[in-house]
Amino acid sequence: MSCASCAVNNEKALLKTKGIINANVNFATKNAYVEYDTDILNEDKVRRIIIENGYQVETRSMEHGTHNKKTQIKHGEKIHIEEAHKHGNESMDKTWRAFLWSAVLSLPLLLEMFVKIRTKIFYLNIDLVMWAHLILAAIIVFYFGWRFHKMALMQAKKFRSNMDTLVSLGTATAFFYSLWAIFNNQKGYFETAALIIALILLGKYFEAKSTGQAGEAMRKLMELGVKKARRVVNGAEEETDIENVKIGDILLIKPSEKVPLDGEVIEGGSSIDESMLTGESLPIEKEKGDKVFGGTINQDGVLKIKVTQTGEGTVLAQIIRIVEEAQGSKAPIQKLADKISSIFVPAVIVLAFIAFISWYFTTQNFSIALINAIAVLIIACPCALGLATPTAIMAGTGRGAKSGILFKTGDSFERAKNITMVVFDKTGTLTIGKPQVKKIIPFASAASGQESYKEDKILKIAASLARYSEHPLSKAVIEYASSKNISLAEFKNIKETRGKGISGVCAEHNVPILLGNKKLMQGNNLDISSTDEILSSGELQAGTPLFVAHGQEIIGAIIIADEIRNEAPQMIKELKQLKLKTAMITGDHQATAQAVAGELEINEILAEVLPDEKTSEIKKLQNKGERVVFVGDGINDAPSLVQADLGIAMGSATDIAREAGQIILTQNNLEKVIEAIKLSKLTFKTIKQNLFWAFFYNIIAIPLAMAGLLNPIIAAGAMAFSSVSVVLNSLRIYKK
Repeated sequence: MSCASCAVNNEKALLKTKGIINANVNFATKNAYVEYDTDILNEDKVRRIIIENGYQVETRSMEHGTHNKKTQIKHGEKIHIEEAHKHGNESMDKTWRAFLWSAVLSLPLLLEMFVKIRTKIFYLNIDLVMWAHLILAAIIVFYFGWRFHKMALMQAKKFRSNMDTLVSLGTATAFFYSLWAIFNNQKGYFETAALIIALILLGKYFEAKSTGQAGEAMRKLMELGVKKARRVVNGAEEETDIENVKIGDILLIKPSEKVPLDGEVIEGGSSIDESMLTGESLPIEKEKGDKVFGGTINQDGVLKIKVTQTGEGTVLAQIIRIVEEAQGSKAPIQKLADKISSIFVPAVIVLAFIAFISWYFTTQNFSIALINAIAVLIIACPCALGLATPTAIMAGTGRGAKSGILFKTGDSFERAKNITMVVFDKTGTLTIGKPQVKKIIPFASAASGQESYKEDKILKIAASLARYSEHPLSKAVIEYASSKNISLAEFKNIKETRGKGISGVCAEHNVPILLGNKKLMQGNNLDISSTDEILSSGELQAGTPLFVAHGQEIIGAIIIADEIRNEAPQMIKELKQLKLKTAMITGDHQATAQAVAGELEINEILAEVLPDEKTSEIKKLQNKGERVVFVGDGINDAPSLVQADLGIAMGSATDIAREAGQIILTQNNLEKVIEAIKLSKLTFKTIKQNLFWAFFYNIIAIPLAMAGLLNPIIAAGAMAFSSVSVVLNSLRIYKK
């Protein structure tokens, strides 16, 4: 595709086809994402739509390192659209060679502008030098520039136009007018036609080269994959292609080798460089039972791993898919550029005609009128409009992926433009997410006034019930009981109440037991006066209380605390420097929440919020006019991540495909929240700059050309480098 109009034309052709639900064609990446109804269409029919539209669908082997398959056109997958003469680096090299030959052959024509050399030898009343000019210009315009004419003819057959139409019209008009002129003993413009082609080819080369640099991060991700693996079968090693490895196979990884696929360490220990996944430069120590991921680098030990994921299931493949989809998507701001691109070329042709008529009737000079009209055709640049958004998105997503920040869609950047508040889930986000028992507080018996249960007894009752729950607080109780070698009792009639706690009946004594917060006790009609004492005392500063009820009496409280992340205070400080409000949302009691928020100096506290109430709390903030970023740590936060104006999901690499946020952090590091917000704002700012300069260039340049203030050769040079300047501006994202 040669310009934004090509992308718009392909998109329209796809979307007007019955059975196609959604289509998104990206000019910068030359990709289309097509979603269609398989009851109406199949892959071949979708391909045929594009081919009949004048383009080719490239079928190529896609290697993500962990898999090797043919490109398919199915839900969520991609097809690759390119002109017949473009194939990756070969196309770029071909364009460079075409420019070099065009430039060399243009030199004699350029010389004609300064020195008139003639042989005085004539054929058909034309000097041989002019015949040479004619032949050289024909070679440049119709051989090296054939790509432009070919695509223009394809577009004309369908009564459409694109950038190639402008180039073809301008150069062909200049050539054929010059042909007429030399046979009528008038001044020709062969050098104009030839130099326009040469300069535009040079611009196309630099555009392809710089756009390729914007996608460098994507290529580096794809190169991380491993093609071979050392498999252990019956105690013997064998080298095999990665495609032959199956889940459950045992692989041997030696020092300095890449981990071929995701797996679990079953033997050995080593340091693993996971920077390609997380952006964290420090190696991670791995030992038996730890998970390792394909594409990471084993540094100093020998490992045996059991493969747990292959192909599309690996973390690397998922990251590549997310980055690909983000780079192929469009930011909402791109819609304006697409609308303008759809009418841009026809409008320029009309303006060129107006310029010709105006100049001809004003000067009565056909030559001057024609040259100014050609300048209008050549100076216009729809390419810059088409590249403005996708190149910035490519650079932003590429830089993010390198740092362990995955942007799922192009609108992630636009969502960050007017944010006012950042809301954090507490457990697992602001805190490490591994609660520990800090204290056990026995309560006096209501009947005797004495302590009726010792700490170990309370712990045994609580842990016996807690083992039936997967909640982090329950796990903390179980781990603490295990460290104390507490034997556990059997329970029946287990019931877990979301956001409150768990209940059951002791099988041995047939006594109902409760383990949970004040709401659980209150809901079971227990005397909660003892809980109020704890909740209003200084004991609560230590952490979150879990109350234990035996029968109809609350017998004690287990205080559980979660350590605040080391980077959290500095992160909150930096958010305030960015003039963003901060809030914390938690199911903890108000006093516990205040203790954490006070230490971090968070502006607003939303405490005692049940998991299914988080989303409504986000809505309330939005209704007050806040533009909310929600930062959560897992699947439980999915509804809130979706509801927020911008959702940032913190989680381990294994969770990346399941998160609902627009941005995924592949490591639990709050510093990445700041980086993600800053990168989002920088990328969107760059998109706006690109669109401004693309519009500004055309708004200023076209009137100048119509006014006769631009020579067509200068116009060609300006047009050729306008799109390059947009790409170079996008590449600055990497450096900031």
